[in-house]
Amino acid sequence: MSKYYYTIGEVSNLLGVKPHVIRYWESEFPILKPKKSSGRIRKFSQEHIHLLKKIQDLLYNQRFTIEGARQKLKQERDSIATIKQDAEPAIKPKSVQQLGPEQLKMLHSLRSELQKIKELCKQWK
Repeated sequence: MSKYYYTIGEVSNLLGVKPHVIRYWESEFPILKPKKSSGRIRKFSQEHIHLLKKIQDLLYNQRFTIEGARQKLKQERDSIATIKQDAEPAIKPKSVQQLGPEQLKMLHSLRSELQKIKELCKQWK
């Protein structure tokens, strides 16, 4: 069973490193920002754990320095952002205020059809 959040002790056991190492990585890698509860207990998500595993691999297996690992992660993040930006549609949809009367009529029709579908789905539950 998967959890939403893990404590630093659980993450430490999972990665096989001491908690102080994880806290150090948190101070060195600005993209690693786990949530903290009122008791200052860190809560790591699956994404944080994935990032920590990547950091561990870069430092321990690929022998990057802290600065080199930081730059590598930044490059990967920037390339992902570029890919997402390129994937956006060239034509952005107009806002509702800019739509013509026929388009508004079509939107209202679609909305009423969706409401009907929603009601049918409720009946099936």
